[in-house]
Amino acid sequence: MADKKVTTALLREMKKAGEKISMLTAYDYSMAKILDEAGIDVILVGDSLGMVMLGYDTTLPVTMDDMVHHTAAVARGCKRALVVGDMPFLSYQINTDEALRNAGRLIQEGGAEVVKLEGGREVAETIKKMVDSGIPVMGHIGLTPQSVNQFGGFKVQGKTEAAARKIIEDAEILEDAGVFSIVLECIPSAIAEMITERVSVPTIGIGAGPHCDGQVLVIHDLVGLFDKFVPKFVKQYAHVGDLIKEACSQYAQEVRSGKFPTEENSFSINEDELKKLL
Repeated sequence: MADKKVTTALLREMKKAGEKISMLTAYDYSMAKILDEAGIDVILVGDSLGMVMLGYDTTLPVTMDDMVHHTAAVARGCKRALVVGDMPFLSYQINTDEALRNAGRLIQEGGAEVVKLEGGREVAETIKKMVDSGIPVMGHIGLTPQSVNQFGGFKVQGKTEAAARKIIEDAEILEDAGVFSIVLECIPSAIAEMITERVSVPTIGIGAGPHCDGQVLVIHDLVGLFDKFVPKFVKQYAHVGDLIKEACSQYAQEVRSGKFPTEENSFSINEDELKKLL
C-alpha cells in the first residue's frame, strides 16, 4: 500500500490487515514534502505548532487563523499522505454551528482532508454532526493538551480503574459517533491495547505503548529540533538542531573573517561590460 493515496478507508484496511500506520506532525510546506516523500502515511498539522513554531508554553493560544495558515502550507506539500487539520482550543466547544464552520474552514481554506479534535463523550454530538455533514473526524482521548490546566499538567491518564474505564468508554462513544480513527495519548499500554482490540477504527498512539494500530510523534521531537523538554515516550532519531546550530555558527564565523563569500560564490561580469559602466 506504499504507493496508494492514503484515505480514511485505506487506514481501516491497514488495521484489518495488521499493517502499522505512521503519522507525524508538520507545520510548513518544506517539512510536509519531506515527510510525504519519506512515506509517512498521515501528516497532522497539530496545534502543537503553538509550542514548537510560535513559542507558546501550551497549545491554548493557537487560533483558527493560525491553523488554517499552517494547514494550507502543509497541504501544498503532500501528495500521498492524509492531511489532518487540528481544531484548536475553543474552535469547537462553544456550539455545534461554530464547530462546523471552523471545521469547514480547515477543509475549504486549509486544504485538510480530515479534522482532529480532543475529547470523549462531551464532544460526541458535535462529531456526529460533523460526520453527517461530510467532514471526516479523528478523535483524541487520554491526555488532551487543550485540557492541560484541568489535568494539572502533562500527566499520564487512565492510571486508576475509574479513569481507565472512562477512557475505554470514551473510545467506544467516539466510534459510535463516527470517527474514522482515535489518537490515544499518554495512557498505560494495557489500556491502549484493550481499546485497540475493542474498536473497529484505527488507534494512533503517542505515549500509549506498542499495541496501537499506529504511532504519531511531533516531528521536532523526533529529529531533535525542540529542546525545551523531551517527553519520556519520544525516541529521537536525529539531533538536527545541533547540526543547524553548528552550521550557522560556522557561517557567522566565516562572514566575520571574510572567508565567505569568495569570488567563487559571486556573479561575474566580463571586462568589456565593466568598462562601459566606468
